[in-house]
Amino acid sequence: MNAEELRRRIASYPRWNQQFHFEQGVSTPLSDRGLVNRQHQRYRYFFERLLDAMGGSLRGQRVLDLGCNAGFWSLAALEAEADFVLGVDAEQEFIEQAQLVFEAKAVDPARYLLRAADLFDVELDREFDIVLCLGVMDHVDRPAELVERIAATGARVVVIDTNVSRSRASLFELTRLYDTGETTGDGLVLLPSRQAVADLAGRHGFTTVALAPTVTDYAGMSDYRRERRCAFICSRGVELAGVPAERRPALVPWWVRDPGALIGVG
Repeated sequence: MNAEELRRRIASYPRWNQQFHFEQGVSTPLSDRGLVNRQHQRYRYFFERLLDAMGGSLRGQRVLDLGCNAGFWSLAALEAEADFVLGVDAEQEFIEQAQLVFEAKAVDPARYLLRAADLFDVELDREFDIVLCLGVMDHVDRPAELVERIAATGARVVVIDTNVSRSRASLFELTRLYDTGETTGDGLVLLPSRQAVADLAGRHGFTTVALAPTVTDYAGMSDYRRERRCAFICSRGVELAGVPAERRPALVPWWVRDPGALIGVG
């Protein structure tokens, strides 16, 4: 594909959420510096940690990318030597964009499949080693079912990046998305607390680490700065001892936080 054709096909889409650079000297338009920075910071934050946990590459691994958008993380997995990637997104336009990216990058079609489908309806007829669940859990009202579907793939490692409730308890916070076009139904979703993510994953035999932040530039990353977003690596059998975990103060019972509340009790 020459540069002129690639520019024309890129321009045929009204928006791109992810930036790609091609050998033809062409890039997808993403003028907001914050969005570009966000892409790079998130790669360092959780994707490099995934590579570390997997010994430096994804060689020999089959990867499922849920909510793949234009394919940035699917492509990252393939560039990290994954054997095969299945990218799934409910938006047909995003799947078309991902297909264009992979075609322009000359990725071997035998190494990937892109599918437009609802995450809860898609037939996952292949077994996977790694599941990427990035920006998905906070867009659904059935998080328990989502994790159950992920676990059923047989994956040993799951990366979850999601908006979270700041509650210290294990719970889900009912909220409504500002842009209801980003989800099915009426926009009501359930945001997990950090402990809820660990508990849901633990139900299916995963050990979970909430990743220590590595952000060096918070442009486009205010949700991480406010601790309203967090990434997790969940493992069944893959050693996570070397993965740096987020450090948060221990939960102190209310009667210790407020000793005066005990006056007159009993």
